[in-house]
Amino acid sequence: MSAAGIEQAKRESDRARARLEETLAEVQGRLRPGNLAGEAWDGVKDKGADLAEGALQAVKSRPKAVSLALGALAVFLARQPLKRAVSRLISGDGEGNDQDDAELSVTEGVS
Repeated sequence: MSAAGIEQAKRESDRARARLEETLAEVQGRLRPGNLAGEAWDGVKDKGADLAEGALQAVKSRPKAVSLALGALAVFLARQPLKRAVSRLISGDGEGNDQDDAELSVTEGVS
């Protein structure tokens, strides 16, 4: 191999090394925790916005069905208080005894 060939190979090697260092710096920048968290947050925001838009369109297209579903959810979540209220109404114990119950619960713990 001639001296010119060796010099050309050294220049190509230096250029390749510079490209590799530039690529490594870019990869390190992308892999910083702050950058990864920022990209993840942006993805979550975009996905959340898409889901909210889809939900809004579903509510606009079927308001009765959505109202029914929300009402059923509310009844499900409030099933214990509703059960107590209905049992009080049925037993006839629902006339103003809430204050007596509150006083009883406060004095029960005191001995």
